[in-house]
Parts: sequence; structure tokens; C-alpha cells
Amino acid sequence: MPEHQKPVIHRLPWAKTDQRGASRRRGGPDWNPLPAHLFDTAAVALELWDRYLAPPSRNRLANAFGGGDEDLARSVIAFYTALHDLGKASPAFLNQFGRGRHSTPRLRRARQIWEKAAREGGLPLPDEWADTWWARHEHVTAAALPQLTGCDCTPTDCQNRAHRQLHAVAYSLAAHHGHFPDADTVSKAHAATPAAWTPVHQAIVQAVAATTNVDLAQLIDIVQPLQPSALIAFTGLVVLCDWVASDETRFTYRNTTETDATWWKKSQTEANAAVTDLRLNRWQTTDATWEDLWPGTHPRPFQADAIRIMPTTGPALVIVESDTGSGKTRLALWCAHHLAVRNGYQGLYMAMPTRAATNQAAAEIEAFMNRAVHSDAANLAIVHGTAAATQTVHRLIDAARPAPTEETTDSGIEDLLGFVTGTLDTSEHPDHSPAHEQPAGRAVLDPWYLRRCLGLIATFGIGTIDQLVLATQKSRHWHLRMLGLMGKTVIIDEAHAYELYQQDLLTAAVEWLADAGASIVVLSATLPASVRQALTTAWNTGLGVTLHDTGETGPITVIDSTGRLRRTGPPADQAPQLHTTISLESDPGPKELAAQLLRQAADGGCTAVIRTRVTSAVTLYEQARAQAAQHGWHDHEIILLHGQLMPRHRQPIEEHLTHLLGPGTETNRHQQLPNPHRPQRLLVIATQVIEQSLDLDFDHMVADLSPIDLLIQRRGRVHRHTVNDPKRPAWCSQPGMRILYIPDPTAPGLPLVEPPAHNKPGNPDAFVYAPYTLAATFRELHTRRTPDGLVRISTPRDSSPLIETVYGPRQDAADAWQPLLHRTWTQWQKDLSEEKAEANARAVHPYTARRRTPVGHRALASGAAHGNGDDGGLAGIRAVSRLGDPSITAICLYQQPNGNLTYDPTGALTTDLTDHTRASSTTGTAAYRQQQRDLLLNTLAIPATWFRGTRPLPPPEAWPTLDEPALKHAYVILLAPDGTCTSGPIGRIVYIPSAGLTKQ
Repeated sequence: MPEHQKPVIHRLPWAKTDQRGASRRRGGPDWNPLPAHLFDTAAVALELWDRYLAPPSRNRLANAFGGGDEDLARSVIAFYTALHDLGKASPAFLNQFGRGRHSTPRLRRARQIWEKAAREGGLPLPDEWADTWWARHEHVTAAALPQLTGCDCTPTDCQNRAHRQLHAVAYSLAAHHGHFPDADTVSKAHAATPAAWTPVHQAIVQAVAATTNVDLAQLIDIVQPLQPSALIAFTGLVVLCDWVASDETRFTYRNTTETDATWWKKSQTEANAAVTDLRLNRWQTTDATWEDLWPGTHPRPFQADAIRIMPTTGPALVIVESDTGSGKTRLALWCAHHLAVRNGYQGLYMAMPTRAATNQAAAEIEAFMNRAVHSDAANLAIVHGTAAATQTVHRLIDAARPAPTEETTDSGIEDLLGFVTGTLDTSEHPDHSPAHEQPAGRAVLDPWYLRRCLGLIATFGIGTIDQLVLATQKSRHWHLRMLGLMGKTVIIDEAHAYELYQQDLLTAAVEWLADAGASIVVLSATLPASVRQALTTAWNTGLGVTLHDTGETGPITVIDSTGRLRRTGPPADQAPQLHTTISLESDPGPKELAAQLLRQAADGGCTAVIRTRVTSAVTLYEQARAQAAQHGWHDHEIILLHGQLMPRHRQPIEEHLTHLLGPGTETNRHQQLPNPHRPQRLLVIATQVIEQSLDLDFDHMVADLSPIDLLIQRRGRVHRHTVNDPKRPAWCSQPGMRILYIPDPTAPGLPLVEPPAHNKPGNPDAFVYAPYTLAATFRELHTRRTPDGLVRISTPRDSSPLIETVYGPRQDAADAWQPLLHRTWTQWQKDLSEEKAEANARAVHPYTARRRTPVGHRALASGAAHGNGDDGGLAGIRAVSRLGDPSITAICLYQQPNGNLTYDPTGALTTDLTDHTRASSTTGTAAYRQQQRDLLLNTLAIPATWFRGTRPLPPPEAWPTLDEPALKHAYVILLAPDGTCTSGPIGRIVYIPSAGLTKQ
């Protein structure tokens, strides 16, 4: 090759090969040059800086990468983001061309052509590839980059404090595959990269600097990512840019005959189109009144009080404590809108305690978006493990698709929602307003956001609290989760519903979000003072300010960015009261209880029974069904709902209950009308899934003894919709609850609250709730009994005293209660200490407790042992969102007599288990979406306790595997049409659609 035709050395390394054939189908090359991908990533960074990052994030990045100059930081961020893959210019990575499981004859031929040209062009490839030392390319980046950007120290041991931030940035770039590396890993990567590659790296860095207009000599002075949130936001941004730029459906491979300038122009064009297509834009909004957001309505007094004291500038922590059904959610959404206008936030994320709660509350967010979003549409992501199985997700995905034409209609789209759609009434809009008043829908969802961690990147999101908890642990790509939260208002709903482990991790999240300039709204009906104090302290710790309490009182707390704390809202004794009569009764057993319930509501009444454990709920349900006929009831009037039902069966039940017992419609004047579908009588037997997840109104409630905060929460489902009051039966015309307890046979007058042990009788509910909280709750209610034997409480007046009595200092007693309270208190404190220790061991805080020193990049080192977040990793170190033994997730399929596999016992829903992942590099194909949704609808979590103790189930690793592409990484259980297990834990479990999964 003549000298003048030799390619420039920085263009010789490759970045990606055409393993899926996307480039070939376009007529493009078989490999993409490394600088082309780097330019793509830099172009995405510029687009996201302009369109996605919130001003507080840009401000912190400007200080970290531009000496406070946003324009300069914008270029430097693009420069560094591009260099995330610098380490691909190394022998270990380049040797992968045409090798491995994705190799094809075409790629092997392409490898020969590339290697010949690379050697002739001067790339220092090894003479013998077998002698190549292995090192991951991201670790090579961390090893090589500091010396290319101004550090003159030993590559693996920088002694100059002024240079250490260059190393912090390099380590951050190395984290784009999920984990910050440790120094030893980077040192080994440096040893695996011969010095001959330094000129190649220099040439790549110079090419990227020229393209992004960065002066390399400036970097050592202006790159100072000292603020922890800036370093993490940068790391998350690098990941996001790489993932967007790696989408081969949106970015094309480049021909080596083109110039760098031509590549850059194409990168800019494709980056603009990709960011536009993915709707990676900040929330576009302007000032709005309450009436603009909810036409025809006015804020309630407590909502108006909160609005009055909201800061006019800057972020805020808002804590709202109010009864269930009082309007907390709308207030939180108003706050999110107000704070977005003031701070330019990307959007909002609402964190819920359960997946079911997430699915239900999504409708409220969607209705809000119709008034609050000024662009054509914005992504609303549902963020939890089974989101892809929900009807809402698929409806949002279809809303994002262009209207089908005769040429473009996919035959699979019409049936995308499967049988579930046909069983649900979707005629009403989520906010129950007349259809002609609804503006065009603003909520959509690109399937791209169903990928792990990306749901938090969407402008709007609602999901489980797990996402916040995992964002503060060293799980893979935790920094991407944090990036998605840092530019938003984060709403934490049902803040009382989390165990101490989660509460402690939440406080770490609050510290990070405060440091990043985000805002937080906390909602709770029953928040212990200790939790409120912990959140307040975390906010001020993150801001680095001293709390200034103005001395006001009220159930609404607002702290601004200076630490000024204000309170407002009506005092608890002056707020509208919800009066409830409670009877404490000995549990008569499932047979007698079923008879009582059926007799009591024989002439009318909708009753909810909340049992602590699934087995208790199923046993009561079976008894009620068995006795239904003799009491004149029909089977369809008795409903069971719990967590061990397949989503395929549980979701229609939840929708059916909402249809029957949910709120009615509104008139044109926004007056609430009764739900016309409400039945005369209904018996719903459930576990805790209905106390937080469904907007249901019952005439009466029966509940197992539970901690006081949960009982107050459950009370919110009794007489919830006052519009139904005139039609309630006489026996339940006033709000009432029956609390069932098990008497202690060895201590008359005391409840049995401790678990069975050593052949001693016990209460299995104590495996779910701390025995002390059960004992303290019972004792407090018992002491409040009036001469007629009933307990009468009024909330919110009594909420705080009740909660503090249980969760405050230990109750003292000089009578028979003393040994029980002392014993259970001691055990509870031990358990709480262990939870706190677990949280402290896993949580990443932005600053040290002493001297508030920023966390350094070396302290962020993690690895595969930490897992993906509730997936993988080593016990004791892996990132988990909840303590306790994790359940075993399994896909349950039915095997028909002819051998066919189906999703249902009747054989009507045939499985599609082919491999659809080869068809497209995205998750957007209709066939793939349908398959994944069907599998999730048939997925169950088997309790870990079933694999221990007497007659344990065989470990899932011993179950037979199915030779089906879609099931190769899953545990699979085959069921006969009658529900008995025929493969897996054969004969040991039974699944009945009406009752759920049971162990034999």
C-alpha cells in the first residue's frame, strides 16, 4: 500500500462487529471503527446535556468539569464520555473479532481483512495472539487515560494530589460496564497493555479532543469532580450515552474511506434522531394553578396550607402526613410540578411499597400528565420486575407507535394484551372523567425503557421503592439508577411501610439526592417520629447545612435548600376526623369465622378480611366456599387475593375488585357519583396486598392482629368513599373493624405473639411481624377499651399517639405484661440492630460521617460479588432491596395430555418458546414482547422457607430443564391441567387458579 494511502493509526482499531447483521442488511461494513463509536457517544452526550440534564445536574457537572463554565464543561463531558472505550485499542479486546459464540464465517473473513490492514497500517498487534494478556477494555481505559490527560505520575500510583481527580474520572469511565474497578485490577490492566500502544491511545485522544474542541492542556486544571453527586452523575451519563450510541438500529457503522469530519457529522445527525426518538427530554412545563392541573377542583385546606409554604426557588424536602384518602397523592404531584418549574427537573419518580400499588397508581400519574406535559408526549415507565406483564405497559407502548396502516399493521399487535384485555373493562379513563373532557394522551413508553435500570431514566416513572434502595448500593450500574433520580422530584409513598433496613438505605438515597439538587416528597398516613427525624437529618447532611427550625407546628413539613424547616397544616385534633370502632376478638378458627362472616353479611355488606399469611387466607377462603351454599351465597361473591397467584390470574382479580368497589365516576361538575357496579354483598379474603395497592371501599373489615401503623392504614379501606354511606347496611353503617388475635394458653388475658419454638405453641404471624410490635399494639388498644368492650379511635388525632406508643420507648408494665414486653423488646432491638448493620454494610453515602469528606472513587470499587441488584452476587455482600431469604422465581406452564405446553389449564393459550432475541437488537418486536409478557404472567415466587425444614422441596438446580430457547435461564415447573406438579418439585406443589400455589 502506498504511504499516502495508509489509514491514520487511530482509525484502525475496531469497536463493534456486525454480529446481528444490522449493518449488512443496510449494505454497510462488517465492523465499526473505534473512533466512529466514540464520536457517536460524544454526540449523544452533547444532545443529553442540552435536552435531558436538569439545570442542577449541569451546574454540578460544570463545577466538576469546567471550572464553573457550562459551555466548557459541555465539551469536556463529551470528550471524556467518548473515551469510555479507549481501552478497546488493546490486544486483548481486538483479538475477539470473529471469535466466540457469535462468530460466523462472514465475520471470520472480515477479521482476516481487518487484521491485514491493521498490521500494514502500523497497529502494534502481537505476533502471536496466544501470548496476549487478558484485560477488560474498560480497565485498560482506567490505566491508560490519566497519563494522556495530564498526570505524570506512575500509572498505578499517583502521588500528586492535584492529579488524583484525573484518575477518578478514568475510574468512572471504567465503571460504564457496571462496577468501579479497584486499583489492583487497573494495575493488572496496565501490565496487559504494552507500551507500544501508547501512541495509538494518544492519537485517539487527540482525535476526540479535536472533534469536541477540547484543549488537553486545560484538563489538569479544570477537571475537579470533588462533589460526589457530580462524579456519580457523570458515571451514569457515560453509561446512558454508551447504551444509546450502541443501539445498532439507530447508529450506523462507518466506512474507513470517510474522514473524521464526515463521521462526526453523521454522529451528530444520528444522535439527534436517537434522543428525539427515545424522548430523552426534560419535562417541558410552565406555571400552572391547581385548577389547571385538575380542572373544576380546588385544593383542600391542608393542600392549600402546603402550597402556601413551598419555597419559590431551589429544591425541597416535603413530608406530608395525612390520613388515607385525604389527597396526598395530588398534593405530591402538584409539588413535583411546582419544583419542576422552579428547578427545571427532568421529571418525577414515584416510589411505591409494592408492585400492585405501582400498577394502580400509574393511572393517577397518567391522568396528571395529560394536563402537566406540554410536549406531544413523554415516557411513563413502570419500574419493577414484572412491569412487562402489565396491561398498562403494553398500552403505553402501543400509544408510542405510529397509527397502523394496511401496510404496517403487525398481525401480533391486536392480540398483544392476550386474554387479560378481554376480561377487563377499559372503557373509563383512569381519572374517571368524561371522555369528551380528556385531552390527547401524553403518556407513552418506548420498549427501550423496559431494560434493566433504564426505567428511572424515563421522564416520568412509577415503580417500587426497591429502585431507590438499590441506587445506594454497589449493584451493577447503580450510578445509572442514581442519574435517573438526581434530576427529578422523587415521591416516596407509604413511607411507614418499609422495614428498618430499607429506611436506612432510604436515608442514604436522600443524602445523595440532596447533594445532587433533587427534591423529595414523602407521603405517609402514619409516620413514626424517628423516621421523620432520620429523613430530615439525611436531607441536611446531603446539603451540608444546619437545620433551622422556625418552631411552627403541623403535619406537613417543608425544608428548603438552606435547611430552613417550616411546618403547617391543621393540628391533628382540628383536622376532619375518621372515627372507627374496633373490637378485639379471639380468632375462632377458619370454620367458625367463615360461618360468622357469611351470616353477618347475608342481607348485604361488602367485607374485607386481611390475613397475615397466605395459608391463613386460603384456608378461610376454602371454608367460606364450602359453607357458601348453606348460607345462601354464590361462589362469585367470595373472592381470594394474595401474592401466590400467578399474575395471569391475579391481575384480572384486582381489576375486577376495582371495577366493583373502586370509586365511581364524576359528573361534569366534578361531583362524585356512587359506583354503579357496587354489589349488594361481597366477601374479599386477602393478604396485605389490598391495604396499600387498591383504591377499594369496604363496609366492614376483619384483620389479623398487626402492628398499629398497618391497622391504621387498613382502616383507610373502610368507608373510604363517603358517597356510598347512604346505602350501607345498618349493621355496618358506621366504620368498624374486628381485630382477631390468638390467646396465649399459658398466660390468660395476653395474646400469643411469639413464633412456635421447641414444641411450644406459637403464632406463625410472628415470622412476619416483630412480636413486640404485636404485643404493644394489642396492649395499647386493650387499654383504650371502653366499658362496652370496644375501642374507639379517631384519626388523625389518635394516629401519632398510637404509633409513638408502639414504636417509641419500650412500654413499661408491672403486671403480667412485663415479662412478655421485656422479652419481645429485647429480641426486637437485636433484630433492628442486625438490620441496621446490614444497611450500613451495603449503603454508599456521598460523604463520610466524620468531617463530611466526599467519598472517593477507590471507596466505590465493587464487582460481580455485589450482583445486579436482587440478582447474583455473594451472600452477605450482594445488593438487595429487602432482607430475608430471597424467594425462588419459577415459570409455571401447563403440559397437556398430548404433550403440548400452554399457559392455561384448558390448553387454549399455546406457548411460543422460540428465540426472538436474534430478530432484533431491541425489545420492541411484537413477538418478543408478547412472549416475555406471557412468561411473566406465568411466573411465581416460591417462598424460600419451602426449601427448608420438614419435607423441603428439592432445590431448583435439581429440577429438569426444558430444551427451549426462551427458557434456558429459567427454573420451570410443569403442571398437569388439574394443577398437580409433573416436572420440577413433582407431587410437592399444587396450583389452582382460584386459590393459588400450595405446598403438599
